[in-house]
Formats: sequence, C-alpha cells, structure tokens
Amino acid sequence: MNVRQLDISRRSIALAAALIGTVSLAIGAHAALNMRSLDAAKAVSTDQITDTVGQTSRLALVIGNGHYPDASAPLTQSINDARALSSSLRKNGFDVDMVEDASKDDMVRAVNRLKSRIKRDTTVLLFFGGYGVQAGRESYMLPVDAVIWKESDVRRQGVSIEGVLEMMKEKGAKAKLVVVDASRRNPYERRFRSYSHGLAPIGTPDNALILSSASPGKVVDDGKGEHSTLVTELLNNLNAQGTAESVFNKTRVAIARASEGDQVPTVSSSLLEDVHFDQAGG
Repeated sequence: MNVRQLDISRRSIALAAALIGTVSLAIGAHAALNMRSLDAAKAVSTDQITDTVGQTSRLALVIGNGHYPDASAPLTQSINDARALSSSLRKNGFDVDMVEDASKDDMVRAVNRLKSRIKRDTTVLLFFGGYGVQAGRESYMLPVDAVIWKESDVRRQGVSIEGVLEMMKEKGAKAKLVVVDASRRNPYERRFRSYSHGLAPIGTPDNALILSSASPGKVVDDGKGEHSTLVTELLNNLNAQGTAESVFNKTRVAIARASEGDQVPTVSSSLLEDVHFDQAGG
C-alpha cells in the first residue's frame, strides 16, 4: 500500500468516526428530549390525579317507579320526577345513577353499585319516587314486580330505606341525603289484616338529612301536574344559594302553605356540617 492510499484510508476512518459521533449526539439529544416530555406528562398526570382525589365526590341514586301491575293506573309523575331531578343534580356536579320502573333485582344491583363507589369524602343522595310501605318500624321502597299479600311480603320484596342509610354509614359517606316521595295510598294496604297509612318515621343516622313527602303515617294524593308537589317545590329551590338543609326546609314550608296544611313534608337532620347542592357553595 502506498502513502497516498494510506492517507485516504485514514481520512475515511476519521470521517466515519465523526459521522458516528454526530449520530450518537443526535440520538442522545432526542432521548433526553423524550425523557423531559415523559417527565412533563407524568407531572401533568400527577397534578390531574391530585386534583381529582382532592375533590369531594357527589353520588346520587335516583329511582322512579311508576308502572305497578297491581295499581289501577301508572304513577307517571314518579318517572317525570326522576328524570327532572337527575338532570338538575347532574348540573350541580352529582354523578347520577337513574333507574326507572325497577324490579327488586334492579334496585338491589343499583344499591350495590352505589355501595361500591362510596368513599370517605362522598356526599350521597338517594331519591325514591313510587309506592312505599311501612312494615314494623321500617319504611320500604317497593319495586314494580313486588307481589304483596301480607306484611312479611313487604320485608322480603321491598328495599328498606333504613337499610340503605345504614350501608351509607358503614361505607363512611361524608353526608347522607334522602328524598322519599312515596307517601301514597298503595294498592296493597287493604290486603293486610292490620295496616297503617303512609310511611314510618325514617331513622336518621349521623350526618344525614331526610326529606319525606308527608308526615309519618299520612298519605297524599298526586296532583295533575307533570311532577309531584314535592319534586316541583324541590326543583324550585334546588339551585338557590344556601345549604341542603335550607333547601329542604324551604320546600317543606312552600308545600305546607300551598296545601293549606293538608300536606306537610317531614325534614329530619343530623348534619354535622354544611352541605350545598350548588357547586359554588361547596
């Protein structure tokens, strides 16, 4: 090999080494950029997760039962009420699970879904519109497929409101809100050898607020409007500034005045802190 060929070989090797170095630098810079991007993405994700965890969750189970085979006519208001209330609650930041014309299995599954999602910081609302029956000292929400001939059938086929409240308590819900529009003259009551009208007083666990459409043992007649009297007034007050307790009490007073005392809803509270429906209020 002559000197000229040796110089060319050396220059080729040098050029190749320089090219490899340049490529290596580019790859390293690209990797570093990707790592920075990944770190930034992780930071954003962490911030989002922190923000989500920091928010107090708001859950609602809304049940509207209207088509009972044993009834002479459907309760159309119950379905309308459930839909309108669900819409209003969603606007106020509630994650709503709405069930219409629920069977016993439907209601049990819905309660179990709610149970699986309740955390220590959760505000939970239960609404039931339909037929309710008291058996013993408890009030039961009746599914549309209930077959009721005696009082023991109520316990077996109904869903206890007190039982749902107890579940909320056991799961550690921050606040428990209940609206029961079921103080109607039901189609089963005269089948019992002894029966009582309306619903029993609903026991109020710690940090709970309960609104029932009538006083214990009383029944109310449905009006001819699109919504029941209770839900009509509740919707009117729901977006007002103030606590949930004030919303329920304003609803109670408005109905009592409008009916001239014929219908007086019951409000029971053991709330230990202020709860608001509107998101601005907290």
